[in-house]
Amino acid sequence: MSGEVKLESRLNRTVFQALPSPQKLYVLIDIVPTGAGVAVQMPVNLGLVLDRSGSMAGDKIRKVREAVKLVLGRLSPQDLVSIVLFDDNVDTLVACQPVANLAQLHAQIDRITDRGGTTMSKGMRRGLDEMRQGVTPDRVSRMLLLTDGETFGDEDQCRQLATEAGQYGIPVSALGLGEEWNMPLLEAVAGQSGGVVDHLETPDSILAEFQRTVATMQGSVARNAQLTLRLVTGVSPAAAWRVLPAISQLNQRTLSDRDIQLILGDLEQGKGQSVLVEVIVQPKAAGAYRVAQADVMYDMPAAGLTGQHVRQDILVTLTDDPSQVTPFVADVMNLVEKVSVFKLQTRALSEAQTGNVALATQQLRAAATRLLNLGEADLAQAAEQEANNLEQQGQMSASGTKKLQYGTRKLTQRLDDLES
Repeated sequence: MSGEVKLESRLNRTVFQALPSPQKLYVLIDIVPTGAGVAVQMPVNLGLVLDRSGSMAGDKIRKVREAVKLVLGRLSPQDLVSIVLFDDNVDTLVACQPVANLAQLHAQIDRITDRGGTTMSKGMRRGLDEMRQGVTPDRVSRMLLLTDGETFGDEDQCRQLATEAGQYGIPVSALGLGEEWNMPLLEAVAGQSGGVVDHLETPDSILAEFQRTVATMQGSVARNAQLTLRLVTGVSPAAAWRVLPAISQLNQRTLSDRDIQLILGDLEQGKGQSVLVEVIVQPKAAGAYRVAQADVMYDMPAAGLTGQHVRQDILVTLTDDPSQVTPFVADVMNLVEKVSVFKLQTRALSEAQTGNVALATQQLRAAATRLLNLGEADLAQAAEQEANNLEQQGQMSASGTKKLQYGTRKLTQRLDDLES
């Protein structure tokens, strides 16, 4: 069967100037499931690993209980759920089981209370052990990890468990609540498992994020997707970014001096993913050329399909006549600009951590200017404030750092994604 996934690519210009020196091109690749071959919604295997330490007291723990109940109401008896609670100890509130008796599950959820310190690896270990029982090729698995604080002395174990989760096909959606959690650690946990990380500024954000995670799982139709970009002689890759549903740099697996492989994971029905690839093209004479082939491989368990492929050649046109050079493609360049802003604030954070205050300040102010040009006044103000913090105090604030990191990551999100 074919046609289950649609692949489209566009360059940042339709016609380029033929130059005597290498030039940079941007390729935007859209990968979207079409719905063909999808018979039924795949069941899910959801593991909730929840921080119940003393800092979660009050509104935080109340919102967690509310969110868990509402999420379970969106699942069906074909779905599996497990709930693990951690402080400096760990308890299995709900062992991996079908979502069948909601009244009983709600009664167990009402028992969630705050206590103790924070040892996140204990929760991750128990949560992974529960989830492994429900891993099957036709089931979408994800660990939803929520914490509001720093774990104590077990960061390496958390990273190792994230790698293990990824090997079992269990990506971790790592959610940091408030301002006191360890951003580099949650970034690593998400990255090493193939998951995502996000910042929840207030307890009121918990419900929406839990619901969004479940909706994404339920919408997954194509699994284990990976994009291979085969470049011709004289064309080399510089960087690759996932730009939809949010901005993140994709890890490249180098297959040869010109071929790279990018892991995409699951594709959501009707939305899919978009990837922006920066390539360097060596000088060529005027003419039309194939610069690369994009090849997406995927599985579609609901239709009994594995190892399916969709391919497309990426062509470039060069001209000696400057009047024939076309303007930049506006929507592609808009994504390039948003990625540039994300890179600026990421570099600023890195420079600030190494003590290069002057360069970090310069990058933050450059990011603020670009954010203003994009109409992002709130984020621009945050960037300017963090530049001032660096100049006056020698460091960025925890709240401002997280606001910039996760605010710029979401610059490309669709309005309907933000409202869902």
